[in-house]
Amino acid sequence: MYQMETLKKLRKQSNYTIYQMAKILKITPSFYSQIENKKKRLFYDMAVKISDIFDKKPDEIFYPKQK
Repeated sequence: MYQMETLKKLRKQSNYTIYQMAKILKITPSFYSQIENKKKRLFYDMAVKISDIFDKKPDEIFYPKQK
């Protein structure tokens, strides 16, 4: 199962708000928030768009290696 902790951490480190992320992704802030909180399913195309924002691969964000 995918994780969202890394996404939240990256968003905050990059000083993006939920509203800014939603605007970039062309979705509503509510929808973006639901993705981050795992209330809406994250589809691959959205995962790719999000990973492009942070210049990372989707696996690095949503399936990080366990330490």
